[in-house]
Amino acid sequence: MKQIVEFQDLGINKDYQEAWDFQESLLAENIATKQYNRAQEKEGNPEFKSTKNHLLFVEHPHIYTLGKSGHLENMLASGDQLKDINATFVKTNRGGDITYHGPGQLVGYPILDLDNFKPDIHLYMRNLEEVIIKTIGDYGLKGERSKGETGVWLDVGKPYARKICAMGVKASRWITMHGFALNVNTDLRYFEYIVPCGIQDKAVASLKKELGIDLDMNEVKQKTQQHFAEVFDVEFV
Repeated sequence: MKQIVEFQDLGINKDYQEAWDFQESLLAENIATKQYNRAQEKEGNPEFKSTKNHLLFVEHPHIYTLGKSGHLENMLASGDQLKDINATFVKTNRGGDITYHGPGQLVGYPILDLDNFKPDIHLYMRNLEEVIIKTIGDYGLKGERSKGETGVWLDVGKPYARKICAMGVKASRWITMHGFALNVNTDLRYFEYIVPCGIQDKAVASLKKELGIDLDMNEVKQKTQQHFAEVFDVEFV
């Protein structure tokens, strides 16, 4: 039986902190359900509640986010420069280093209870990458994995290797949050103010730059959702 995933598109210009708080509330709800089930199990009561799986899509205003294992020196812009480019900066609790979110970028936040799938973070990350590989494959691009570097890349192993999708997640009691950021029509100049993902010698890419056209974001969302359903074997409601 397929797992059910509740899908929500939070729209464009969604404040990063608001989206983060919303994710935290969904995660907390699932943790409370697991605690309830554990108490029921101890009492020998078979009436358990089901945790809920979610997938959120969003586009954020210009913001740089630093993961808990990231290095502040990879933020190259000063406070005044951030004001000049209408961007903000925040430290977050996901894995990974520094990245950029902004208009034209599809951000996906899966809040999944991996106990409903397979409690394996490595497999989860590879599956997320597979979703994006399949999505950009629909546009004729060959997405690849780069050993030791999470995310989806183009031309791995070549001097002009570049990342088209960054990923960073957090998991608590096998419940995930945060997720992926696929550059669709993203203004890549904003990456010049950071060392993206802490990787000095590789560039970033977008569907728009690779294909030379503006993409229909709704179409990209539909394809991403479709491949998410295929890879994770889920149904959306």
